[in-house]
Amino acid sequence: MNAVATPLSLALLGHPNSGKTALFNLLTGSRQKVANYAGVTVERKEGQLVTPSGQRVRVLDLPGAYSLNALSADEAVTRDVVTGQRAGEAAPGLLVCVVDATNLQLGLRMVLETKTMGIPMVLALNMSDAARRAGIAIDRAALERELGMPVVETVGIQKGGAQELVQFLDGWRGQGVAQTRPWQPQGAEQVLKTQQEARRILRLAVREPAELMRVDDAIDRVVLHPLWGMLLLAATMFLMFQAVFSWAAPPMEAIKDGAEALGQWVQAQLPEGVLRSLLVDGILAGVGGVLVFLPQILILFLFILALEDSGYLPRAAFMLDRLMGTVGLSGRSFIPLLSSFACAIPGIMATRTITHWRERLVTILIAPLMTCSARLPVYALLIAAFIPARTVWGIFSLQGLVMFGLYMGGILSAMAVAALLKIWRGPMRATPLLMELPPYRLPNLRGLARGLYERAMIFLKRVGSIILALTVLLWFLSSYPAPPEGAVGPAIQYSLAGQLGRALEVIFAPLGFNWQIAVALVPGMAAREVVVSALGTVYALSASGDDMAAQLGPLIAQQWSLATALSLLVWFVFAPQCLSTLATVRRETNSWRVALLMAAYLFALAYAASWTTYRLALWWGGA
Repeated sequence: MNAVATPLSLALLGHPNSGKTALFNLLTGSRQKVANYAGVTVERKEGQLVTPSGQRVRVLDLPGAYSLNALSADEAVTRDVVTGQRAGEAAPGLLVCVVDATNLQLGLRMVLETKTMGIPMVLALNMSDAARRAGIAIDRAALERELGMPVVETVGIQKGGAQELVQFLDGWRGQGVAQTRPWQPQGAEQVLKTQQEARRILRLAVREPAELMRVDDAIDRVVLHPLWGMLLLAATMFLMFQAVFSWAAPPMEAIKDGAEALGQWVQAQLPEGVLRSLLVDGILAGVGGVLVFLPQILILFLFILALEDSGYLPRAAFMLDRLMGTVGLSGRSFIPLLSSFACAIPGIMATRTITHWRERLVTILIAPLMTCSARLPVYALLIAAFIPARTVWGIFSLQGLVMFGLYMGGILSAMAVAALLKIWRGPMRATPLLMELPPYRLPNLRGLARGLYERAMIFLKRVGSIILALTVLLWFLSSYPAPPEGAVGPAIQYSLAGQLGRALEVIFAPLGFNWQIAVALVPGMAAREVVVSALGTVYALSASGDDMAAQLGPLIAQQWSLATALSLLVWFVFAPQCLSTLATVRRETNSWRVALLMAAYLFALAYAASWTTYRLALWWGGA
């Protein structure tokens, strides 16, 4: 078997939600690397494929685009790579145009638009299995004849779903120039002609059952209704936050019991000394205190992934377009903001699809006010310690209601900040919302499982790297130097961490924060989850008798007032984000000024809101 010396350069081109990236993952497996395009912060995915005959293929996953007439940074990169205008990026030798077989009309316009340049192309009818199940009949021979290019079927989420495409690549030996004619932007008249040609081809090659559209239309009459649609969206969000507490209780209890048993076993096996203190008071008290919240984080991601996979998210964005327009945003900002519930970093990166720079900047500035999953352990710890585990109105969890209130507090605050920025900077010209409404689908179980697995691995890697390192560092700072002769208090009071906490306590005392909280806030700037592990370490080292860090909830319930707990909860609604988020803001905006402005206004909001909450809680008897 003779391998081809020079690999074929292939680019996957397709609209968002076409399954292009799933197909890329299927083709390249683990042989892929992710970076950014030079000069911009648009993600660049490249991988390697070796066909059965030894043909080496370099596969590039281009950002999703609806047209080469670019409106966003993502689409501009796709246009420049396809047309060979991107410096340092050779034009691809072959384009694989990935289209959703259940919604062929959406991708056909760009296929026809790109075809005018004479680039070698092949059309991949992705999700072809879903099209067949829906009763959609596609005449591949007619498509090949009318488009003048090969047509293959693929299923990006199914093992072996790229077999036809791989076989085509195995036998393809095209040596033509990647771009035979220069690309020219299409004017309004050309766009109209392209759309007419796409409709003509669809009439010849595609037969859809009448009931297919009737089902989607019937669902949309409810989902997109001005009243029922908004109520459905609110109910969905409410269910999400109720589930975070209700569904996660059994696995959380199992993890907690396991951590406690392990801590007791280690304590029994090792003699008293530095090593036992490090393992029990440092690592197990810190890392174990964070690990228990993994089920809640996975439940949150389960909802987000399922909503995305079902086709509901674009409809929610459409529903909220008018409402968000009152504060100077559009429905385009909804999906980046929803992504920020998982983590602000991908949410901020997702703003690249927003065409108007000012709208994108405002979305970036308010994205950290969405409650990211890293804050979930802090919320869960304080709510479980201070809010009774009882039902309200017979069906709702009071703890879940408080959690929902915190999330809503972040959302309403974000909208208020956007409104203030609109007033300060003056009104801007609204841009119309043009968004794909994909067909409804049942979420793919394999895709959901893979997404949850990836999120779990990311969380566990953070626990095993950043959180572990910071926990060990905090244990060291909390253990040394040793207390002086005749010291009567816990050793941690005389340590470096204790001294730092006492110094910071002067700043945070007006908010009701003690020195232990002040110490925990410092490593929390690196990763939010570390606050829980930091509190576990600090209280384990400052506890007396047989108190264990696994009892952190009961310990703080005894030692903190309700006013302090509420103040700390509100602090985390607004507090400046982790350093990684600020670095991402700097990279996305190419400005440290914007990143520092974000940190400053969030700190001011957090301080003012916590101070107000603490004073009101004391006034209402929360001492």
